[in-house]
Amino acid sequence: MKHSITGSMVALVTPMREGAIDYPTLEKLYRIHAAAGTDAVVICGTTGESATMTHDEHREIIAHAATFFRSEFQGNKPLLIAGTGSNSTHEAVSLTEFAVEQGVAAVLVITPYYNKPTPHGQILHYGEVARAAAGVPVIPYNVPGRTGLKMTLETVLELAEVDNIIGIKEASGDMGLISEIIRRAPRDFVVLSGEDNLTLPMMALGAKGVISVSANIVPVEIKQMIDLCLADSLAEAQKIHHRYFQLTEALFCETNPIPVKTAMNLMAGSPAPGSQVWPDAGEFRMPLCEMRPGTLERLRREMKTVQLLPEKEVAVR
Repeated sequence: MKHSITGSMVALVTPMREGAIDYPTLEKLYRIHAAAGTDAVVICGTTGESATMTHDEHREIIAHAATFFRSEFQGNKPLLIAGTGSNSTHEAVSLTEFAVEQGVAAVLVITPYYNKPTPHGQILHYGEVARAAAGVPVIPYNVPGRTGLKMTLETVLELAEVDNIIGIKEASGDMGLISEIIRRAPRDFVVLSGEDNLTLPMMALGAKGVISVSANIVPVEIKQMIDLCLADSLAEAQKIHHRYFQLTEALFCETNPIPVKTAMNLMAGSPAPGSQVWPDAGEFRMPLCEMRPGTLERLRREMKTVQLLPEKEVAVR
């Protein structure tokens, strides 16, 4: 099916304050990413702390975002992609149906975690979700480090034949698998990087974009790198990759999204794209917690290296 799910996409953090979703700050982040040229905003994913949300919160965020994007962006980019995955097919179908009703551009669906279905079970699961999506693009998410389940090449290639399963977010780190998916899947099936520091080599193989954690704090630079890759200007893209490599490593020195949300709070009050100001992203929801002193110092050091910190840092929660 025809779609425009390519380019630089942000796996957005979810601002929280006093135990609740901070919608005014979410709206600020949407505007910042629009000004930065981000191609799509992915809400309710791992980086958005979806695993700690109630189903009501999950639906409320999707409904709020869909209304905001229609009003503010009027069908222009950034596109809105909603995470609707679950280890329960019934729950994934229900969330997907709701997101489609709200008018999202696509849904991102993680492989079922904990119960670890067989390849046949994965095919059945994604088949049900694809039918529930009613023609809206579906993007499976292969992230063994989170789910304990690695999709096989044969499973991905079978799913790639489903009309509205238009691509995959790949975070397995298996470059051989990624290469074979790109080589053997239909030409319009897109591979999107789900590992920030593997984005450049994945795009050299033929991936078509990234769903990025780093783009939360360097959206303009990630957009530039992706655009250069898509234009076959890999030598120029390498410069951006190398400049931000150590920062991205620091963003994963503790469980995501702890470091990236901390980084955003360190940047609060400093200039953001579109003549805006970076907001404070607020608190974590347990069991996520504050960074340890040693890893926090590492994050600060790498942020200073690429001039991300304001002259006077704010206190980190």
